[in-house]
Formats: sequence, structure tokens, C-alpha cells
Amino acid sequence: MTTARIRVDHLTRVEGHGNIVVNVTDGVIEKCEWQVPEAPRFFEAMIRGRHYSEVGRITSRICGICAVGHTLSSVKATEAALGIEISEQTRKLRELLKYAENCDSHILHVNFLAAPDFLGAPSVFPLVATHGEVVARALRLKRLMHEWGSLIGGRTTHPMSVVPGGFAAVPTTKELEQLREKLVAALPDLDAFVATIVSVAGSVPDFDRPTEYIALSSDTGYALYDGDIQSLLPDGTKQRYPVADYRQVTNEFVVPQSTAKYTRNKLEAYAACALARFNNNYDMLHPEAKKVAETLGIQPICTNPYMNTVAQVVEIVSNIHESLRLLDELIETGVELEPLVEPTRFGTGAGAAEVPRGVLFHEYTYDDDGMCLGGDCVIPTNQNHNNIQYDFEKLVPELVEQDKSEKEMELALEMLVRAYDPCISCSTHYLDVKFVR
Repeated sequence: MTTARIRVDHLTRVEGHGNIVVNVTDGVIEKCEWQVPEAPRFFEAMIRGRHYSEVGRITSRICGICAVGHTLSSVKATEAALGIEISEQTRKLRELLKYAENCDSHILHVNFLAAPDFLGAPSVFPLVATHGEVVARALRLKRLMHEWGSLIGGRTTHPMSVVPGGFAAVPTTKELEQLREKLVAALPDLDAFVATIVSVAGSVPDFDRPTEYIALSSDTGYALYDGDIQSLLPDGTKQRYPVADYRQVTNEFVVPQSTAKYTRNKLEAYAACALARFNNNYDMLHPEAKKVAETLGIQPICTNPYMNTVAQVVEIVSNIHESLRLLDELIETGVELEPLVEPTRFGTGAGAAEVPRGVLFHEYTYDDDGMCLGGDCVIPTNQNHNNIQYDFEKLVPELVEQDKSEKEMELALEMLVRAYDPCISCSTHYLDVKFVR
């Protein structure tokens, strides 16, 4: 009978600190935990007493990978609280910026964090020697994503151009034309990237755990920048909620093994990730992305969490082709710097955007002077922790039943966590903890 002692302190190839602890004695599972020991970072406290013009720039620092998403969710929450309605040009530019970040992060995760597991390497560095062109291609694509994000946001990490009411600066129409040319020139690299993923897709572990999938959803497109909250159950049942009711969906709670809050909605846990978006919004994918999904063998409702990485590949293809459409529209009308839309009231507002790891919520309350009285941030990794734990609880017995070795079990669990592409530092915010004896 299987006996295993697995303790992975500070899992590698993820952002932040997370531990895997599994004890099995003679086939009996004694302990099975996904632990989050990361220290809280108190961002909700930092924004109190700050003017609404400052809040987005502070909260963008929650994450260097999803800084665009935090900026957009923050600014949208502020605009909701201040009664600001943005222009169509602003919406399109923000959506274009969101696509850049999503592709940038997905390329990083698929090529540099997840790929070594499928190619039998401990990290990306040995792949430079064995798969040099694959690594070089990924770097070319990632550089382009950085140039794209910097053009729209002023800089990719912690963008400066996005402000409440619009943009502080916008690219010229000529610069957008040049960006379009670069994206078109990169399509062969994109095709080769997809072909590489197709070649290893058969190595994705076979695992199935139906769960609830939470994502933004819209009737007008594949929702990343905007939409309502949508819950999808394994039987296909869907329910939508306005973003302002996000607390009814997230239902945060505290567990002893984690410094980050857990969440749940209709079931014991839910997933908020690229796979959740894919399952909820498949019909809104670009036709080219649907072709890639078919080639990669992923169709909704997919209930294998390891396939989240594959869903990210599908999103990259969809995002780039949709970006070409947006660029065509912006180039046709021309882009000009517009005056910022001024506040019409002060109160409470919530904003949401899809970031690479799932749906992100921000909420703020402002007084009549535009000073922040309090805020709340619910991060997608925060929402996925509970689902990872339930994945573990289903996966470990299956591994034991298959008589997997300790090393094989450890790799399977590490790959599962990495499939979610967690950003653990983002998820650890202020907790009001009371110790009761």
C-alpha cells in the first residue's frame, strides 16, 4: 500500500508562497492540504484617506503581473462610485490594453512556468539548450506584448495613462497602425507557438472534477474588460449577477491553513480562471480560437483543471485576433485625447475585470470631497484557493489508488497548482482575525 510524505514548501514557478502537504500511510490519507503562508499586505488600508485620483495608482501595485487589470478594475469601481460614464474611444482603448496584459501573462505562464513540466525540465533554463527556438519565439511574443501594453498604458507594469474619466494620454493613430503591423507580422510566431502546444497537449494529465465556474460574461463579446458576473454549474445551469452584487457570489471566509481568504458560491468551491471564462463564454471566442480549441481537444464544459493552461492558449489566439479588429476600428475613426469625464456624485461603486487568473473585483466608498473612506479587493487567486483544495482532495485518493510513487504524486500536485497560474501575493490582503480559545 502507498506511503508518502510530501511537503513542498514554497512551490516553484508560481508567484508568491504556497505549500503542498500530503501524508499517506499504508494507503490511508492522513493529511492533504494546499497551504498559503504569505503575509497579508494591507492594500485596503493604504487607500483610506486617499483622493480618488490616487487610488488606482496605489492598487495597481497589488501585482506587477496583473497591474493593468488592477488599474482597470480600480478605475471602473471609482467611476461607478462617482457616476462617470466613459466614451466609446476610452472603452476600446482600455479593452485593447486588457488584451495586451492577458496575452503577456499567458505567454509567460504557458512557456516559462508550465512548459518545463511537460518537457521534463526543472525550469525553463535547460530548455534554452534543448528547445532554443521555442524559448526565443516566446520571448519575441512577450516583448511585443510589452510594447503593446506600454503604448496604450504608458507602461506595461503599473500603467499611468488610465485614470478615472478616461485617459491622461493616448497613442496616435499612426502608432496604432504600427502596432497593427507588428501584430500581423507576429502571426507566424503565434501559429508556431500553437503548434508546439498541440505537440505536447497529449501529456496533460487525465483528471476530472466538476465544479462551479465564475467569470464575467457579456452578450456582445468575450468578456475581459466588462460584463456581468456569471455562474456556470456542471449541468449547464447559468445565473448572472450585477457586478455590484459581487459579495453575494464570493462569500469570503477564513480557514486555518491560509492567510488568504477562501470563497464559495453555489457549490463547496468554484473556479475563476481562463478555463472558467472558456466554459462560460465559448460562443464568444473568435472563430480562429475555436479552431485552435478543437485542435487542442478542449470543448465546454471542460472539468479538467489541468486544461486551464490549454484554455490560456485559446485565449491568446482569440485576444490577438479581436485586437486586430479593435485596432481597425480605432484607426478608421482616428484617436484624439479627450477631456476627462468629471464626477457627478460621490458614493460607493464596484468594478470588475478579468485578469489572467480570473475575475477581479474592486469596491470603494468616497466622501463628498472625493476621499476614499474604505475599499475591498477580491483577487482571482483568492477565489481559486478553495477549489485547489477540493481538487487535491479528489486527486490524492486517485493517485493512491493508482499506486503512484511519492515523486509522481508530488509532480501531479505541483502541476495542478501551476495549472491555475496562481498569484498568491495578490490574494493575501487584510484579515480581521479573532482568536477564540
